[in-house]
Amino acid sequence: MKKIIISALALLTVTFAAVPMAQAQSYRSEARESRQEYRIHRSARRGDLTPREYRQLQRQQHRIDRAKRAAARDGHISRAERRKIERMQDRASRNIYRKSNNGRGYY
Repeated sequence: MKKIIISALALLTVTFAAVPMAQAQSYRSEARESRQEYRIHRSARRGDLTPREYRQLQRQQHRIDRAKRAAARDGHISRAERRKIERMQDRASRNIYRKSNNGRGYY
């Protein structure tokens, strides 16, 4: 009986220790996406983006959201999937900077 209780406690400890790690990885991605959304909206408010540029950047963020949902569909985001999402976010960040600082704007 004692062995069963100890093994059950060990199993629960391992299970609950893995959950925060998965959430932390997701949180990092969500925080980055939130910052990128803020940069897009700030640039649009300041008039640095044309309406077309704004729509393109929003569409790109939506594609990243879909890729994240597809990656998490099986309950685990693999290293390759995480890398793909990171690259998508890197590309989006570059696009936000380029479109916000290209001299065009909505006046």
